[in-house]
Amino acid sequence: MGVGGAGKDVLRSSGQADFTSAGGTAVEGAKYDPWAIEAKWQRRWAEERVFETEVDPSRPKYYVLEMLPYPSGTMHMGHMRNYAIGDVVARVKRMQGFNVLHPMGWDAFGLPAENAAIKNNTHPQTWTNNNIAEFQRTLRRFGFSYDWRREISTCEPEYYQWNQWFFLRMLERGLAYRKKSRVNWCPKCCTVLANEQVIKGYCWRHEDTLVEVREIEQWFLKTTAYAEQLIDDLKLLEGQWPDRVITMQRNWIGKSVGARVRFAVADIAGVDEIEVFTTRIDTIYGATAIILAAGHPLVGKLLEGSPARAEAENQLGKMRLASVKAEDLETAEKVGFFTGRHAVNPFSGERVPIWVGNFVLMEYGTGAIMAVPAHDERDFEFCRKYGLPVRVVVQPAESEPLSGETMRAAFTEHEDGRLVNSGVYNGLSVDDAITAMSAHAMEKGFGQRETTYRLKDWGISRQRYWGTPIPVVYCATDGIVAVPDSQLPVVLPTNVPLTGEGGSPLAATPGFVNTTCPKCGGPARRETDTMDTFVDSSWYFYRYCDPHNDQAPFDSAKIGYWFPIDQYIGGITHAILHLLYSRFWCKVMRDLGLVPHSEPIARLFTQGMVLKGGVAMSKSKGNVVGAIDMAEKYGADTGRLYMLFANQPEKDLEWSEDSIEGAWRFVNKVYRLVERHAAGLRGVDAWAASDLGAASEKERRLLRKTHETLRRVTHDFDARWHFNSAIALIMELHNEIHGAEPLEEGVRPEVRKEVLELLTLMLAPMTPHLAEELWEMLGHTGGLWTVAWPSFNAELAKEDEVEIVVQVNGRVRGKLVVAAGLSEAGAVAKALADPAVAHHVAGKEVVKTIFVPNKLLNLVVK
Repeated sequence: MGVGGAGKDVLRSSGQADFTSAGGTAVEGAKYDPWAIEAKWQRRWAEERVFETEVDPSRPKYYVLEMLPYPSGTMHMGHMRNYAIGDVVARVKRMQGFNVLHPMGWDAFGLPAENAAIKNNTHPQTWTNNNIAEFQRTLRRFGFSYDWRREISTCEPEYYQWNQWFFLRMLERGLAYRKKSRVNWCPKCCTVLANEQVIKGYCWRHEDTLVEVREIEQWFLKTTAYAEQLIDDLKLLEGQWPDRVITMQRNWIGKSVGARVRFAVADIAGVDEIEVFTTRIDTIYGATAIILAAGHPLVGKLLEGSPARAEAENQLGKMRLASVKAEDLETAEKVGFFTGRHAVNPFSGERVPIWVGNFVLMEYGTGAIMAVPAHDERDFEFCRKYGLPVRVVVQPAESEPLSGETMRAAFTEHEDGRLVNSGVYNGLSVDDAITAMSAHAMEKGFGQRETTYRLKDWGISRQRYWGTPIPVVYCATDGIVAVPDSQLPVVLPTNVPLTGEGGSPLAATPGFVNTTCPKCGGPARRETDTMDTFVDSSWYFYRYCDPHNDQAPFDSAKIGYWFPIDQYIGGITHAILHLLYSRFWCKVMRDLGLVPHSEPIARLFTQGMVLKGGVAMSKSKGNVVGAIDMAEKYGADTGRLYMLFANQPEKDLEWSEDSIEGAWRFVNKVYRLVERHAAGLRGVDAWAASDLGAASEKERRLLRKTHETLRRVTHDFDARWHFNSAIALIMELHNEIHGAEPLEEGVRPEVRKEVLELLTLMLAPMTPHLAEELWEMLGHTGGLWTVAWPSFNAELAKEDEVEIVVQVNGRVRGKLVVAAGLSEAGAVAKALADPAVAHHVAGKEVVKTIFVPNKLLNLVVK
């Protein structure tokens, strides 16, 4: 498909675009020199301090932010996509009159830096800072419009001292605490992993390393204290965040309304009752077993005196080493053993056997469940395996009665069910039974209504060096003592032995460990765990508003102006951890009186990945395309344009070297078009809309196309972020202008200038260096940063007329200006009446039509 075709034609049916159609052969002898142009305008932007911004209550603000990167080495084109998207938004909003905050910083702590330091025999600080310098060089090379004065690095004491300050505020309020807990342990990383960092039983960073389960003392932040707010406030984000992200967070928080019920142990005197939490108390008459977690405190007492205790202990050991991830347990084979003891069902008085099962965890609920196999899939699988009875207690209303002996799966569709085999509750609906049975349990004192959450408290302890030191000491006299604010930051020492062997590196550094107690002045030892790096990224975007404040994490008045973030851009992989922890941190800061809002991010966008060979670009996969390499080969604007055009921003795109070469040809052609006319247009007054009546047909066609393109591009930028569609429209406009050459014939200078200036302005957010150069070539002395986003002429950009591209067997044969909303039959009739199209159809049969309303008609003929 050649350049003469419509820009929309290069959008393939898969939704992914191809730039190979943007021009014919490679440009030879072109005057366009992106390297000189880009360097020139980046100097000008810096000299004019174009992207620096301050609080200005007289102007509407717009805070646009891409998730801060982890500086892992050199940047590749997979990194660049979200920055290119964010920069378009920032530049458009500036042109629309907003006071735009667009900062950048570095998520600089983390285990990879520590591992790289060990491997390369260097210090993590050196390795990290070298990478930061390389990342910054790349981002500057692409001309992204950041206010670099606001740059932060989370590994610097001026930043992480406020991590410590927040920790101490949470400690004072009981939101930070220490306890022993079962944790995921990576023997290669030698540190704790969050559940989300365990992938099918293996470490997320070491796919060949099985994760172990250990029980250790660690620090937690009480995210569960905000569980109800975290789930309720999701309604504030509906329509502004992707539905997928909201669903993931809602499921992760996992609110369940049910009842806590106590079962007495029948066989041993003086043993505590077993508590279970259930959302289906209506099925309690169908409970044929109680199943405990391997770590349940009653397991040892229940096994006392059992002849099978030795075998049971062997099985318990295996269970305690198993994954603590609920997702893994869902797919793992269900295994367990009978303790030899029984419990008493408080409703029926029936004795039910007590088992231990691998799919029940102390970390979830009470560490005990009542197994109702007829109405729960996990219970059904377990009980069928071990021959435990299956008793139906809810029958479907409109199908054959179920039988526990013949059921092949649990019946969980209970909306229209009625209770059976349930004593006085027989015949009740499920909802009525839940109400009545919960009330009975409360009245008799063996149960109560309760709301639980899947969400667990956030374990932040990490047994590594390269992270924020936890600001507490341990004193033999005073116990755990907080480091006073006046002694912050607790700075990481530099002379730490990094070997990669087990244990915290800080623990092997006496000069750090040994200290004095702030309370009694006696000897004490420092905490040697460091904080999970998600602490760093949970509030960093607030620090951008006041990055050099040495008296507080930020000035709340500045936060009041800039927040919430108007547009946040990042990958779907951060849907739970980073975004959930950020929401939690915001609510804590609100309750500390630091911020006035409950949610930090008004609007979220999750961009697609950049693939090569069908796999996301990654150094570990060996399929990266270097960002600097592309800038040096084609220029930054070409790289930016390709990344924005290759697919819709929320979808994945497959890297194509041919397509980026097509982008290169297109920017060259735009440059040559403007350069050819620019000298004769300097000093020419702009076209006045009042002069429309005097326009020739050629002028009207060009003006109509230009203003219609501007209307649609503005819509693509503002309403739907279809940058690829906007670029296709601009390509169409370029083709229209090129097809009208020579423009000097029948087109007045002021009309030519209008058309070329609007073409330039529409390209400005995506190819800013090129646009600045073209604007100057057209005779303007002020940079584009002084120019507002243009308004389209409503009369010229009427929606009641559209241009339809007509193809015959996929080749462009003409264009029709028709009434908007024209039917397919009407479009075919119009096309066949057009001489240019009819010439290619004459003597042939139209066997099929492909019609895209208001856009395209393809006649398939033979």
